[in-house]
Amino acid sequence: MARVRKAVASRRRRKRRLKLAKGYFSARSRLFRTATESVDRAQAYAFRDRRARKRDFRRLWIARINAAARAEGMTYSSLMGGLRKAGVELDRKVMADIAARDAEGFAKLVEVARGPAGPN
Repeated sequence: MARVRKAVASRRRRKRRLKLAKGYFSARSRLFRTATESVDRAQAYAFRDRRARKRDFRRLWIARINAAARAEGMTYSSLMGGLRKAGVELDRKVMADIAARDAEGFAKLVEVARGPAGPN
C-alpha cells in the first residue's frame, strides 16, 4: 500500500484556521480544536449579524422619522403615505438624516406630505 504523506496539507489547514483565530483569548488562539470551535461560532454570528444589521438600521431610521414627524404633528404612517401620494421618492435612510440634521427641510417634507387638503 502506498504511503500517504499529509503533513504539508494538514499544517497548512491548521495554520489557516489558527490565523483566523488570531487575537482570540488564551487557548482559543493557540489550540486547534478550540480555535476551530471559536472561529466557526464567530463566522456564524458574523453571517447572521450582517443580515440583522440591515433590519436594525431600518428600525432606527423609522424611529427617527417617526419622532421628527410627531414633533411636526403628524404620524409616521400618514407622513409616508402622504409622501408616496405626492410622488416623493426618498428612502428612509435619507429621510432620517434630514430629520436629524435639517429641521426646516423636514418641515417642508411634512408640508408636501400634508398636501393641498391641509393638516392630516
